[in-house]
Amino acid sequence: MERTYVMIKPDGVQRNLVGEIISRFEKKGFKIVGLKMLQIDRAIAEKHYAEHIGKPFFEGLASYITSGPVVAMVLEGKDVVAAARAMNGATNPANAGPGTVRGDMAIEVGRNVIHGSDSVDSAKREIFIYFTEEELCEYKKVLENWIYE
Repeated sequence: MERTYVMIKPDGVQRNLVGEIISRFEKKGFKIVGLKMLQIDRAIAEKHYAEHIGKPFFEGLASYITSGPVVAMVLEGKDVVAAARAMNGATNPANAGPGTVRGDMAIEVGRNVIHGSDSVDSAKREIFIYFTEEELCEYKKVLENWIYE
């Protein structure tokens, strides 16, 4: 099974969307193997968004992501990276379809509620920015027999 990193951003936390967003992933059938709320500091923001350092939008992005608590989670399931990205919707909510997190809950790209890893490699890198190996749970759910063939 594949793993991905998903983060409910400060605007999602402040708007009381945490439960609804987590529920969507659970209803889809993905397993939560790591979950916590934290306040991101500048050092973590720079590590997470390292590829954007020096770009014109980086300071605003760093300021936003450190402005309030986030909910970090690791999801596990078949093709979960691509599926979670599809469930999140396009980065720009104006282009996100109805039924996606951003399509249903966001209006502007600078307040787009959620982050999801864009590849398996990014997921591995991002997971270990926010979680230690000991914080990730290995378990089998009885429902897996009803989700996967």
